[in-house]
Amino acid sequence: MKVRVAVQLKGGILDPQGKAVEQGLHGFGFSVDKVRVGRLIEFEVPASDAETAKAQAQAMCDKLLVNPVMEKAVIEVVS
Repeated sequence: MKVRVAVQLKGGILDPQGKAVEQGLHGFGFSVDKVRVGRLIEFEVPASDAETAKAQAQAMCDKLLVNPVMEKAVIEVVS
């Protein structure tokens, strides 16, 4: 099953990359505020159902993919 994990910094954590993107967009004339940059991780897991795939992805997040002090993850089972 295909899984997507969207990782974002938690709300109170400063995002210097987001700030740089925001300033760049302002430089091009775009009006944006509060830009946050994250990452999207996609992978396939050998699971027979969505619940098992999500549990495997959560275990991966807990062990490697997410720093729980600074980041949060949203897990989506695609197929």
